[in-house]
Amino acid sequence: MSVTQPTQTQNSHGFVPDPRLVNEDLAPAAERKWKVFDLFAMWMSDVHNLGNYTFAAGLLVLGLNAWQIFTALLIGFVLIYAGCNAMGRIGQRHGVPFPVVSRIGFGVWGANIPALVRAVIAIMWYGIQTYLASVAVNVMVIAAFPATKAWTHHSFLGLHALGWASFLTLWLLQSLIITRGMESIRKFQDLCGPAIWIVMIALAVWVWAKAGWSISLTTTPHPVSMGEQIRQWFGAIGLILATYGTLMLNFCDFSRFAPDYRTVRRGNFWGLPINSTAFVILSVVVTAGSVKVFGEAITDPALLVARIGNTWVLVFGALVFAIATMGVNIVANFVSPAYDLANVWPQKITFKVGGVISTVAALLVTPWNLYSNPNVVNYFLGGLGAFLGPLFGVIILDYFWVKRGRIDEQALFDATPGSRYYYRRGVNPKAVAAFLPSAALAVVLALVPYFDPVAAYSWFIGTAVAAGLYAAICRKERAAQ
Repeated sequence: MSVTQPTQTQNSHGFVPDPRLVNEDLAPAAERKWKVFDLFAMWMSDVHNLGNYTFAAGLLVLGLNAWQIFTALLIGFVLIYAGCNAMGRIGQRHGVPFPVVSRIGFGVWGANIPALVRAVIAIMWYGIQTYLASVAVNVMVIAAFPATKAWTHHSFLGLHALGWASFLTLWLLQSLIITRGMESIRKFQDLCGPAIWIVMIALAVWVWAKAGWSISLTTTPHPVSMGEQIRQWFGAIGLILATYGTLMLNFCDFSRFAPDYRTVRRGNFWGLPINSTAFVILSVVVTAGSVKVFGEAITDPALLVARIGNTWVLVFGALVFAIATMGVNIVANFVSPAYDLANVWPQKITFKVGGVISTVAALLVTPWNLYSNPNVVNYFLGGLGAFLGPLFGVIILDYFWVKRGRIDEQALFDATPGSRYYYRRGVNPKAVAAFLPSAALAVVLALVPYFDPVAAYSWFIGTAVAAGLYAAICRKERAAQ
């Protein structure tokens, strides 16, 4: 069965999709245009941003050397590669986005639980990432045109005039791109993914030259004990899993447009173990070079570019960093809530309408105020983020172990009592029973100070516990398959 034209009243088998569950964007993809490079560029768009640069550079400051960071993050990206291949297989095979995939395990109405959790996190981070990009632009604009510093003397709603100008410019540019649909997003990310490499490679060459063409990969500016290095090494693996667990959860939003599974695996291979590891290592090398050249670890690339002192370099750098951040925002923080909100009310909310709602909400929450409040970032967003691992554990185990990949695509759009994914009033109580306690455990591990030594592993622990609970609950169901 293929529900590729929801405007029709029925398909060739006479089945009429429930209009409360389908629209053109939620139905299986009618066109599969995404090739290996598109998925590769998608990962470049997601990885090449200021946050990931700072994360990798920060590991150097914490006491790991470049080789230790390389091995830790390579292992982390290989694990993410495996997870994305699993979720990517589901999306590619059935052609449906994340909220529809969630119906398999959580039920046709219960799917709104994982969809809305993912949507809220994405909207918040969409605003925060836009704000962080605007800050980088501000730094370079002031460095290139010192007179603009006068725009920073007065603020409105917590943001000065230059900040508003930068933020709204980036916000409007992103809105113009994303409200044109997934095909426009594909074309944009094909551009912005490689763009940051231009600046990064040029920055690395500049720093390397300033350092006399010699940068140590075995030293760190803040040496720590071997025991602490081991703890930081494992912590880096856990944190990279938590960071990419968001996109890993809804990767089917992208893989649904691939013509075959081989395309998905190849795109993920070049985008994750290869490109992502190369980017973070280049970030570490540049930071290590800054220690030798400037006597301090400069972990913000915008501040490093500002040290160059050339106006045109600063303008170009501001443009590229802005494009790079728009890339990660669109990939990681826009596509998901657009589909997730469409799933709530398909008759009224399309992908484009869901996108508009997301972008407006990201502005209304004044993300600069969110980011400046550690309690909001750590407790609210951190707590919600801890839910993502258990959701991934339940959805993946349900599809591959309980259902063994035997899915009735037609039933994904059927809310008739007694249909396969209706469960109990449209919600699968077994999935909820596995999700709630494992999510509570993950949140406690992530947020309670007493558990700081294992906080970095909260995503992994939540995933494993949820999968284990769900396996125990569903063992009889699996035996009956």
